[in-house]
Amino acid sequence: MATLAKDITRPVTSVNAATDSSAERDLVHEWHELLARHSTVSCAIERALQEGHGLGVSEFEALERLVEMDKDQCRGQDLFESLPLSQSAASRLIARLEREGLVTREICELDRRAIFICITDAGRARYQAAPAPPNARSSPPPCTRRTSTNNAPSPPAKGRC
Repeated sequence: MATLAKDITRPVTSVNAATDSSAERDLVHEWHELLARHSTVSCAIERALQEGHGLGVSEFEALERLVEMDKDQCRGQDLFESLPLSQSAASRLIARLEREGLVTREICELDRRAIFICITDAGRARYQAAPAPPNARSSPPPCTRRTSTNNAPSPPAKGRC
């Protein structure tokens, strides 16, 4: 036990610092590459949904949750908790979907504080017409195919997301 304590408190030598620094730089580099790939794929999906169906990714996800619940209505709080958004952002999202006629909001008869979100026929049709985001069985969008020797994806076009 005493040996372990000595090793933990031992000063870092310049060799250890260089190794640690190199490993940390590699990890940071990998993190940046992952963020770039995520951004590229997210932008491609966002563009495809927006251009083809007038939906953003968040709108598509909200409609998807409502369709998957396979009920006539969903408690607003349950829907909000299933989305990767803050409650205020989710509320604004539902307001946009409601303005477009894709969902309706109804007050719960038993608890007037609770709100139900209901997908409309138009919302269900828009969801079904939109392509599902790529999954493991589909080929990646062209902008994410690896083209360089270091296996990094092609960068997104400037000003496109």
